[in-house]
Amino acid sequence: MEPSCIRHTELPGTSRLFADFSYHFDRVARFYRYNPHDPDSLRAAAGAINYPADRRAAMVHALAGQNGDSPALARLAEPGTVAVVTGQQVGLFGGPAYTIYKALTAVRIARNLSEQGIAAVPIFWLASEDHDFPEVSLTWSFDASHQPVRLQVDAPNEAKGRPRCVGGIRLAAPPVEELRRSLEAFPNGREVAALVEEAYPPGVTMAQGFRALLRKIMEPFGLLLLDPLDPNVRAISAPLVAEALSAAPELKAGLLERNRELASSGYHAQVHLEPKTSLFFLLENGERVPLRLKDSEFAMLGGRAADISPNALLRPVMQDYLLPTAAYVGGPAELAYLAQSRVIYDRLLGRMPVVLPRSAFTLLDAHAVKLLDRYKLPLPAALVHEEALKERLAEALIPPGIETAFEETTAALQRHLEGLRSEMEPFDHTLGFALEKSRAKMLYQLEKLRRKTGREIQRRDARASGDARYLNGLLFPHRHLQERFYSILPFLAKHGFELVDHLLAAIEPNCRHHRVLAL
Repeated sequence: MEPSCIRHTELPGTSRLFADFSYHFDRVARFYRYNPHDPDSLRAAAGAINYPADRRAAMVHALAGQNGDSPALARLAEPGTVAVVTGQQVGLFGGPAYTIYKALTAVRIARNLSEQGIAAVPIFWLASEDHDFPEVSLTWSFDASHQPVRLQVDAPNEAKGRPRCVGGIRLAAPPVEELRRSLEAFPNGREVAALVEEAYPPGVTMAQGFRALLRKIMEPFGLLLLDPLDPNVRAISAPLVAEALSAAPELKAGLLERNRELASSGYHAQVHLEPKTSLFFLLENGERVPLRLKDSEFAMLGGRAADISPNALLRPVMQDYLLPTAAYVGGPAELAYLAQSRVIYDRLLGRMPVVLPRSAFTLLDAHAVKLLDRYKLPLPAALVHEEALKERLAEALIPPGIETAFEETTAALQRHLEGLRSEMEPFDHTLGFALEKSRAKMLYQLEKLRRKTGREIQRRDARASGDARYLNGLLFPHRHLQERFYSILPFLAKHGFELVDHLLAAIEPNCRHHRVLAL
């Protein structure tokens, strides 16, 4: 069960910014406040937090309304306790598997901090304000042969073509039965399907279902969940939002300059920004409408700050105003936009948490391990499309050049026999006749062996095709890394709920690499 490691640079789709963040932090250090690889950074970030007692009390009250009382909430209420925060959009059935990896990474870091004498609790931010419903309406399970099963919900009529906060969208008929069918062959399929059915009854909102499912899976680990659409939370964030509205021109100028810095350094800007781009949305009747105003008009909305929703660059700053955040756990995309957000942190908050990458996993079952060993195939070499993988496996099963060898052998035999016949005929024509009969027999036997070899090639080719289909379905479905494509649910159905404990035990915050866990 001990995980092995693969450098992120060996995996497809790794951005230059994330590669340098992971392995050459000095190249990107100016975009962040702290070095995530320095063991003293977390203590320094915790020490820089100035979190007012009244804000702590108000947030504890709001979180109690969302989570109920718990030991974690009682710890957060104590002066000096810091937060390790992560978050994700409220995707159908929990979204991709890395949602759980984020949550577990936050749990591990909070535990490590507490063991070092810095009281810390893990908190998960539900990105319920986002309005991209197509992005969260789809998730993927897999069946017993590891072939992807698409699970999707349609937007209700009132949400079609309108930018509504996804957290409040109600689902008339969550695709629980489709999920159940995909999991029915797994040992824990019924148990997992029943858990999802309980979390996603007809009429549930996207945020409610996501929260209920995540809470159940993470129940033993003291993870607090925070939904920013809560009116109590919005009221607490209003002073920060009002200040951001007043500073809108300055913030926009700083962000545009940061994007130029990133581009000139050879990196990408995760959040595209133009002079006319708005940092704010107005929440009205569940809709989230971009604010397109003149710079001088933003400050006039200060009195409506509780109705203002931040864009992706302002949101983490609002989050860390609401919480005493010492560390934020994110994926490569979030780490990239936090490189942009630092200019907002500096202006509005005067501090920034340590930005830490979430743990990343590829999960292997026993059959996948056996196949990779049989073909002597390192995992990165298997992360290609199915047809290319089949060719790689076939090369291992079928000696290269075997067809050419048969053709060359047949031609050489014909040539040598013809030379021998030309010498035999003048000597004794009866011997030449005997040679012709022998030639026919030899060529027949050679062709017979060729046909047998062809049948074996086809058999091995079919085997390679089946093995490629299995590996590709598990490891690189639809040309995506497993953790970014599949839900955690089929893995729980196959390996049991103890998988979550195994994942937590495998998380090593100081590890900079992608982890491969054989189950």
